[in-house]
Amino acid sequence: MTHHTRTALLRAALTAAERGWHVFPLRPGTKRPALHGEKTCTRTGPCAGGHRKWEQRATTDSDRIRAAWSRAPFNVGIATGPSGLVVVDLDTPEHKGSPDAPDGATTFQALCERAGHPVPNTYRTRTASGGQHLYFTAPDGIRLANTAGTVAASVDTRAWGGYVVATGSTTPAGGYETLCGSVPVALPGWLYTILQPAPVPPAGPLRLPAVDGSRAAVAALEAECAVVAVAPDGLRNTTLNRCAFKVGRFVAWGDLPRHVAEQAFQAGGEAAGLTAAECRTTIRSALDSSQRTARPREAA
Repeated sequence: MTHHTRTALLRAALTAAERGWHVFPLRPGTKRPALHGEKTCTRTGPCAGGHRKWEQRATTDSDRIRAAWSRAPFNVGIATGPSGLVVVDLDTPEHKGSPDAPDGATTFQALCERAGHPVPNTYRTRTASGGQHLYFTAPDGIRLANTAGTVAASVDTRAWGGYVVATGSTTPAGGYETLCGSVPVALPGWLYTILQPAPVPPAGPLRLPAVDGSRAAVAALEAECAVVAVAPDGLRNTTLNRCAFKVGRFVAWGDLPRHVAEQAFQAGGEAAGLTAAECRTTIRSALDSSQRTARPREAA
């Protein structure tokens, strides 16, 4: 890397910080954070009070940014949550590893059309893989989480717990550059409706819909829904997928109507704090996969 490259990356970090976006260094030429992990943390300096992750250490302080980028030609990461951003990530089929995968820009445009709105005109960047990032300002006082495929196929979002690579950064696949728009616009209300967190459920036992099916199938469904309802933050979607997959064999065998399983897991997932859209996507995928791969009852 030349001195010019390092200077350009420092300028990219400072420009993002001037917008009020919290930045942190990524390893040169990559998308991976350059900060140390919890296992190697010395509990000194910024971590004297306990290990601080990249989201906590991201900053808009120009002195800290200059000091960090003086050490190496780091790429620039933007911590979306602290920056008050929601970024819509439109993946390409190549990024998904299959030419048959949906194109994120196409599926997002179709979603906008169904919602009766044009594709939002906002700050937009091109990623190294040829995808696009659409930047929006997050609603005040709302803490949105990352999503994967919730909005549409090959469309992810980055908010709290997520980050994006800033323009000016480069990888072996290419560079990140601004396409259009000078500032992010507010997250559209119709899109927020899809992403908004599920309401906090009232305390008390989970109430499942009336369940039909064999005794073993009903018992399995109730047990797995109970596991989903108490899944810890960060594992909720994975837990829902695993539990729905386990019950899917009873659907495949005809012991349990599929709509009954879907309704029960929908209730359990929303009780755990997932959005309705996240639940529907995960449950459908898990049951489809389970039904395709279920062994005959006698071989199970």
